[in-house]
Amino acid sequence: MGNAFEFAIQSTDNLWANAQIDLAIEEIRRIERLLTTFSNDSITSIVNQNAGIEPVEVPQEVFELIFRCQKISELTQGAFDITYGGIDKSLWNFDLKMKTLPSAEVAAKSVRLIDYQKIVLDQMNRTVFLKEKGMRIGFGGIGKGYAADKATELLKKSGVVSGFVNAAGDLNTWGVQENGKPWTIGVADPNQKKEIFSSLDITNAAIATSGNYEKYVTIGGKRYSHTIDPKTGLPVSGIKSVTIITQNAELADALATPVMVMGIKVGLDLINQLKGVGCIVIDDNNKLFLSKNININQ
Repeated sequence: MGNAFEFAIQSTDNLWANAQIDLAIEEIRRIERLLTTFSNDSITSIVNQNAGIEPVEVPQEVFELIFRCQKISELTQGAFDITYGGIDKSLWNFDLKMKTLPSAEVAAKSVRLIDYQKIVLDQMNRTVFLKEKGMRIGFGGIGKGYAADKATELLKKSGVVSGFVNAAGDLNTWGVQENGKPWTIGVADPNQKKEIFSSLDITNAAIATSGNYEKYVTIGGKRYSHTIDPKTGLPVSGIKSVTIITQNAELADALATPVMVMGIKVGLDLINQLKGVGCIVIDDNNKLFLSKNININQ
């Protein structure tokens, strides 16, 4: 998936533990084969190739994942949208050569094919159809979390009572540490990636962070994230990082980016309405904003 996955499980039997981790790694690879857009043979690519042409029958788990994606799109009023794949990437390279933002008009044209409402799901035939030619779906905003959940599910069924799966920052935990205490999870400092800004003690929960410190450009003294607002086609600004804590990594992964797009006030208002979901936001001035149900260690 273009990211590093880290596994930790507790066991007194090294051979057995390594065998379970091998199974989890193969599960990640299986999901990658389904969801990748870097292979013409993946079901995701086949759906994209048939955009505006005909529906494509997909595996049940892919159908259900897309259905959940649509629900999250509705919940976030389109701030989360898996049809982002149709964006004109020639406008966005986020490297040192990028000195100016495109005009609002050009940016708006670049996102004309982004519209989750144009994904047609046929439950009876288990098909997916993208209404317009050139539309493309991608799972970059949810795929790592989904993979972490599936690997966690497999490890639990295999009898692993405690551990974590870290999908490049989308992290699932269950059980407790060897000393009986919950897992202590660090929230990265947006100004120094290897430093900890704050930490939380969690177990049987997931955490995901979306930040502007991995890929961005500075134009006119203002930092712009690689995260694009699906409605305007322009990069978001004002927030350095968003961390979501909830019961599964898929949902945590899917909610982190939309909060960046929606902004602090609107984003936290949404999170505060969701049962069992917490949020930590760090703005461009390093000010900390928390949802109502968060307790952190600083």
